[in-house]
Amino acid sequence: MNGGQAKVAIDSAKLLADEGRQVVFFAGTGPVSNTLTHENIEVVCLDGQTLAEATNRAGAAIKGLWNGDAARALGDTIKKLDPKSTVLHCHGWSKALSPSIGPQLASSEIPVIYTMHEYFLACPNGGFYDYQSREICTRKALSLSCTMTNCDVRHWSHKAWRVARSTVAKTVGRLPSGLTHVAYISKLQKQVMEPYLPKDAALHYVPNPVAYEGPAVDWRANEDLLFVGRLSAEKGGRLFADAARQVGAKAVFIGDGDERATLEAEFPEFEFTGWLSESEVSDRLAHARALVFPSLWYECQPLVPMEALLRGVPVVTGAWTAAAESVDHGRSGIVVQSQDADAFAKGIRALDTLDAFDSAALAKLVSPKTHVARLCDIYDGMLARA
Repeated sequence: MNGGQAKVAIDSAKLLADEGRQVVFFAGTGPVSNTLTHENIEVVCLDGQTLAEATNRAGAAIKGLWNGDAARALGDTIKKLDPKSTVLHCHGWSKALSPSIGPQLASSEIPVIYTMHEYFLACPNGGFYDYQSREICTRKALSLSCTMTNCDVRHWSHKAWRVARSTVAKTVGRLPSGLTHVAYISKLQKQVMEPYLPKDAALHYVPNPVAYEGPAVDWRANEDLLFVGRLSAEKGGRLFADAARQVGAKAVFIGDGDERATLEAEFPEFEFTGWLSESEVSDRLAHARALVFPSLWYECQPLVPMEALLRGVPVVTGAWTAAAESVDHGRSGIVVQSQDADAFAKGIRALDTLDAFDSAALAKLVSPKTHVARLCDIYDGMLARA
């Protein structure tokens, strides 16, 4: 487990195995999650490092462009599988596997589906977000304007490397041109990515699974406004802090990142917990008046807002993020229209106009049972057509 992408892949594998499907889980990095210990799951782990973890930066840069070892290992794994009864489901390549697995996906006799957990099939930095100007990027991916703009969170050289990697992926990597089935996890993600996907690719709506069973939180009796996530510029922590100070609210920041020290110094009246365990976050939600999700970029399908809504806790978020798709404005939360503290402060005050709400429809949409049934239907359909 090293992020949301890994969590969904691992959870999906477990759900499929519980349904009696035989799963081969192929991963570039370890250690292997205990969740994958199952009689119906075989793990093929290369025990490599993610690009962020690698100590040999030059070697990591080269492997990030083209990891031949990963491609060969995936090819060897595929050869052992029966094309008549097997589907290959890819959950990503950017952290360790590299664009080298693209030709394996495109040329495989086994039908392939690719789930977009980010925007790396088009955007070099994977988010359509300009980290330098701190705004959503609307440039065409890999256009002259895109390649000549330093939008990277680090510096020009890293943006140049990302452009090179995206060019490799698009050309010899055949990503996304070699994909025939693509899953998207939010309607906003589909809208942003559809112009970059093959015209004949079958697109499937497969939201990530989110589960909660328990009593609804009486949020109106609570005071805490929660922020849960990485404390970095694109996540909007400062925006939330400014808004919470305006309304005199009690703000709690759960998470860590490069902005934490600065925010703690500027907003000493707020609580900063660092990262908490899943059970600790659950306990904090039980004592929350609302979850504020001020992320400044598109996002794909953020899980924390849905977890809050399933608990009966309202969400305040921006109209520009995929999180807004889960919020019924004026009933289960407030959708803010502009990226400024005044707008979010107004949204927080508007919580007083809300009442208890029913999250049954959302629970059904993202339930693990619905998720695995949707996957099986898609897989069976792919095999039937193949």
